Amino acid sequence: MDARFNYYATATGAKFVKHVNAAGAALKDAGVPYATTQLVLLRASQINGCGMCTDMHYKDAVHAGDQPERLNLVAAWREATVFTDAERAALELTEEATRIADAAGGVGDAVWENAVKHYDEEQLASLVSTIALINAYNRLNVICRVPAGNYQPGQW
Repeated sequence: MDARFNYYATATGAKFVKHVNAAGAALKDAGVPYATTQLVLLRASQINGCGMCTDMHYKDAVHAGDQPERLNLVAAWREATVFTDAERAALELTEEATRIADAAGGVGDAVWENAVKHYDEEQLASLVSTIALINAYNRLNVICRVPAGNYQPGQW
């Protein structure tokens, strides 16, 4: 499969992605564990059907030391015993925020209150921003049909 359009090779696309990447860089020191961030990125990408981002975040997580068996259970995290309560709260927040149109009112109070139990305000700001950011990347890649499978950890 080839990309429909090389968005990233256009002047407008390159400029936009440069700013989006800068926004992402601002989230690195907010105190959310790297493994949790990768779970969030992976789950949103699965929901959105973004093969490129699913491939990238799975490989980055494995490269950083997370277990493939655990990552294979992200799509079924509710039934899996390999995630901490804090990771479950982040995954639940990710799902509701990514599927925002599926529920009247968006993210429910119970989901938010569960996240607040595990993350402070800086971490919550990082999680919310990470979820918004990956949803934007997912949409760019899905719209342009960016193929998956060739990503190498650390490539970007």
